[in-house]
Amino acid sequence: MVRTPLTPWERERGERLGALLRAARGDRSMVEVAAGAGLSAETLRKIETGRVPTPAFFTMAALAGALGLSLDELAVL
Repeated sequence: MVRTPLTPWERERGERLGALLRAARGDRSMVEVAAGAGLSAETLRKIETGRVPTPAFFTMAALAGALGLSLDELAVL
């Protein structure tokens, strides 16, 4: 399966989401937060670096819960 290249808008959105998640994670490790959300550290890394600019809703809900964010905060992006 060939992945379609991200548009500039998708890249920007992914970067904004990644920055928000990194800021919310603070000094906690990626492994700690990923485990708390029931995700792999690799999945969290891809989201934080913008490689996955549109994660699934349930992935974002799990991350929001692990990071103490509301879905409203994430929806602003």
